[in-house]
Amino acid sequence: MQKIIAKLTNADKKFDHLEVLKQVNLSIQQGTILGLIGPSGSGKTTTIKCLMGMEKLDKGSAEVFSTPMPNRQILKRVGYMGQTDALYENLSAKENLLFFGQLMGMNNLELNEAIKKNMSLVNLSEFTDKLVQTYSGGMKRRLSLAITLLANPEFLILDEPTVGIDPSLRVEIWEQLRFLANNQRAIIVTTHVMDEAEKCDVVGLIIDGQLFALGTPEELKTKFHAKTIEEVFLKAEVQTK
Repeated sequence: MQKIIAKLTNADKKFDHLEVLKQVNLSIQQGTILGLIGPSGSGKTTTIKCLMGMEKLDKGSAEVFSTPMPNRQILKRVGYMGQTDALYENLSAKENLLFFGQLMGMNNLELNEAIKKNMSLVNLSEFTDKLVQTYSGGMKRRLSLAITLLANPEFLILDEPTVGIDPSLRVEIWEQLRFLANNQRAIIVTTHVMDEAEKCDVVGLIIDGQLFALGTPEELKTKFHAKTIEEVFLKAEVQTK
């Protein structure tokens, strides 16, 4: 059995009086891609932020690599890509990559090799020396992903990583995510793209702050008598109304 990399146990979270997470129990194993799907505002982003310790739980616990979160040392082993791009727009892409790579403690040789590899992956090699302020929204998203992958983290958390990215490049990115998972990385992806959810090993459906369903894509399709994950999503929404 694969090692559990991260888990949330009986997680509750409120913002003011609004319950945004309700008794969420979730874990991810080494070598697994876990996809989180659900309507906008359902609690997907809050779930991953609580798991990382970026948001404090009101009840329950969060652990990564068997360590209670938050923990700065553990975060060095985690690659996180948020919904918003944290980039320095007055710097070039390469300067951004160098800055974040040095923060991660990478030496110059491994950093330069990682920059070439990951800028190629996201199809931005010819724009490496361009200022980020000249990038389109989709290009910034791809650069953020390249930065996240720089240090080859053991655990990846990607919040809607393919927003604004064209379909052919999205396929390449998912091929790389599968390669990473096959090499024992654990990956959590939130997505609104249902064909991406089909590519995950496990899918968690979050509705109104609750983990409504969890299983492999095939298990969920069987449970909801559906042919696709999109149909699962739609049937689940109806059941919760």
